[in-house]
Formats: sequence, structure tokens, C-alpha cells
Amino acid sequence: MIPRAVAAVWWLAVTTVLVLSTFAVRDRLPDPMATHWSGSLPDGSNSLTGHLITSTAIWAVLGVGLVASAARAQARRVPRMTWWSMLFGMGTLLIGAQVSTLAANLDVPEWTAATLPGWHIPAVLAGMLAVMGLAAVLAKGEPDEPSPGNLEPPVLKLRSGQRAVWVGRVVNRKITWAVVAAFAVTVLMAVSGLRGQGQSLVSAILPGAIILLLVGLATMAVSVRVGDGVIRIGFGPFGWPARHIKLSAVESAWAEERSPAETGGWGFRGLPGAATIMLRGGECLVLRYRSGGQLAISIDDAERGAALINALIAERAQT
Repeated sequence: MIPRAVAAVWWLAVTTVLVLSTFAVRDRLPDPMATHWSGSLPDGSNSLTGHLITSTAIWAVLGVGLVASAARAQARRVPRMTWWSMLFGMGTLLIGAQVSTLAANLDVPEWTAATLPGWHIPAVLAGMLAVMGLAAVLAKGEPDEPSPGNLEPPVLKLRSGQRAVWVGRVVNRKITWAVVAAFAVTVLMAVSGLRGQGQSLVSAILPGAIILLLVGLATMAVSVRVGDGVIRIGFGPFGWPARHIKLSAVESAWAEERSPAETGGWGFRGLPGAATIMLRGGECLVLRYRSGGQLAISIDDAERGAALINALIAERAQT
């Protein structure tokens, strides 16, 4: 109840600031007012009422999502820190953007005469990041309780001298389709650019399509191979690039059910020492480092992989 109550109070406080700040200076603002910028010059406008409705509607949608996820987000350290930082960080961002917009429009005869100082955007972003960092630190709390898998990690029985290898893999079909779409857009934009058709549109869309394609390729699939004293985590359809973790750096491993809601979404999530590679909800392979940190990987057949890792760790300890 406490997180939801705090979220509701903070939502009301931010909404009040957004509304009162606008009405406090409405007589000194042009109508319509500049609301979109190209560098320091305006390239878009909105009525005073429309701008106020837009900003409060955005905050209302964010507020509903944060209140709805409040209870679930408190169970683990990483989602708890993420939730509190998002709650206060997004509110700070909207307040900063509102103050910046009002200041740029203050006392100008019409919206085309407004000017946005170059330091406004960095200042607003810096304020948001500072608040998010502080909220995350204050919400850190106690370490997560050990999971049942951590208390009794599975161990595979190996015969003396037996060499064993385990390979697991998972593919996110939604990201795969996004990669296909990004690839198609990239090809079309490249062809249009070569033909000189709509070069301005090509130059605007092509970089984003290429970035989406590269990110999608890296996150559409993940594979894990355990053997030869190394845990290899491969990304993308070809398992490259890859991350190698020495078994000597791992204390134990176990399988655990996790959802994207617990880790902050899909992709690479978390903080240093408590990271998750989340491609789909469900069974995850969790590694605990000897340094105390953890890495969770959503992967099929995770329990068998954890059992082999623990068996190899025990075998190394006996030699």
C-alpha cells in the first residue's frame, strides 16, 4: 500500500505543478505557443489548452502504469530500484520540460519568436538522471532473499573423467519479426537513396532502421554453452558476439522462473551485479558469482544447465 500511496501523492503533486505553472503565466504566453523545436528554433506549436492536456495526459498514462505495477515491483531489488527511479525520474522530466517550454515562450509576441536556450535540454536531462539515481539508491534496501533453487542448487552426477557439455538456446519470435521488418526498411531506404528518391526521408529514417536492425540481431536469440571450464553466452542468430565466463568465477547456479515485469522488460536489464538477459518470461538460468553478483539468462532447459555447472564446480573443488 505504501508504494501506491506514494505514487498517487507524487502523481498529484506533479499534475498540480504542470497545471498551476501554466495558469500562473498564461497572460504572458502566446496562444498558440511553441512546443516543438529544431535546435533552438521552434518548428511546431500547440494551443495553451492543447499543450496542457497533452502533458497531463502523458503523465496520467505513466501514473496509471506505475500505480498498477507498484506492488509487483517491490518483490526484488532490481525492479524495486527501477520502479522508484522511473516514478520520480519521469515526473521530474515532465516538470523540467514544462518549465523549459514556458520559459522559452515567456513574453514573446508569437510562437515563431520563441527561442530555446541550448542549455535547457542538458539541464533537464541531468536533473532527471540525478533524481533517478538518488531514488534508486534510496530504494535499494536489503538484498533479495535466496530463492529455493539457490538454497538447494541442482547437481548432475558425473562419472569420473566424464566430459560433459550442455547447450541451451531461446529465440524471441517477436523480435525476430521486428528484425525482418527493419531489414526490409533498411533495404528499401538504401535503394531509394541510391536512386536519389526522397533523400531527406532516407537520411532521416535509414540510421534508425540500421540501429534497430543491429540491436534486433543481437537480442533476437541467445545461446548458452557450458563446457571446458567456460560458460559461453552467445547473442544473435549466429551466437556472436559472445561473452565468456570462467567457471572458476561462479559460485553456484540454479533455475528460476522470472518475468519481464520483474526485470524491467525485455532485453538486457538490471544493474551491475544483478543483471538479466530477458528474451522471454519463464525459466531462467541464474549464475551467482563468487564476488556476490548475479546474472540471469532466460534459456530453455535451464535446470539441466545449472546442474552441470554445479557438478563441474564441485569437480574442480576436488582437484
